[in-house]
Amino acid sequence: MTHTQSVLDAAAERILGAYASGVPCEPVRDLINGAGAAYAVQERVTKRWTADGRRITGRKVGLTSAAVQAQLGVDSPDFGVLFADMAVPDGGEIPAGTVMQVRAEAEVALVLEDELTHERHTAADLIRAVAFALPAIEVVGSRIRDWDITLADTVADNASSGMYVLGNRPAKLTDLDLRLCGMVMERRGEQVSTGTGAACLGHPLNAALWLADTAVRLGRPLRAGDTILTGALGPMFTPDPGDVLEARIEGLGDVRVAFGKEEG
Repeated sequence: MTHTQSVLDAAAERILGAYASGVPCEPVRDLINGAGAAYAVQERVTKRWTADGRRITGRKVGLTSAAVQAQLGVDSPDFGVLFADMAVPDGGEIPAGTVMQVRAEAEVALVLEDELTHERHTAADLIRAVAFALPAIEVVGSRIRDWDITLADTVADNASSGMYVLGNRPAKLTDLDLRLCGMVMERRGEQVSTGTGAACLGHPLNAALWLADTAVRLGRPLRAGDTILTGALGPMFTPDPGDVLEARIEGLGDVRVAFGKEEG
C-alpha cells in the first residue's frame, strides 16, 4: 500500500485525538499497514510532542516475547519514544486515568554514557556505551480501543507507551548476568508475574542491540544519557486502582509504583 502524506497525517491525528480526549480510538490499520508507515506516523506524533516542549529521554523496546510476536504475526520487536514527563519516581503514584487501558511489566533499563551511531553495533560497542543498569516497571497503555492492535496500530501509538519507573541503585554490567537474572513482580506480596532476562529476546542486551541498529536506520540514533527499556521479563499484569506493584530483579534490586484510586 502506498501511503500519502494526508493518510499518514490522518492516522497521527487519530492517535493524538485519543491522547487529548482520554477516550480510546479505533485502530489505525484501516489507514496504514506495514512497519514503515507506522513509524512514519509515530514520527509525526513525536514531532508534535517535541514541538509542544516534551523532552525525549530514550526509547522502549516492545514485542520482545516470542509469544507476543506470534500473537501479532510479526518476527521482530518494535520501539517507542520515552519522554521526561513519562518518568515516575520510584515508589511514586500514577493518578487514575493517566494511562489508558493500563498494564504493567518489569524490565531491565540501561542508561547510556556514549552515543550509538554505527550502522551495525557489536555487543562490545553496546557494553562499552552503557553507564549502568536499573530495575524498571513499564506502565504500558493503549490509545486503541480494547487493545485491538496489530503491529501497525501499536507502533503508530508509540509502541503502546504509558509511563515508566526506574529504581535508584545503578549497577554495572560487569556485576550482572542479565540473561539468567530472575524477576518477580508482586502486588501486596502476591506474585503476579515472574520471568528471567532470557525471556527478553534471549538476553536484554539483544533487545538493546536491535534498537541501536534500528534507531540509526530510521535516522534517530541513541544518544548519551538515553534510557533504554529493554522489554518485559515476564507476562504483563493489569493493575486495579489502588494497587501497589513491586518488582525485584536479581542483581538490580527492586522498584515500586502505586496506582491511584478513582475519584468518587
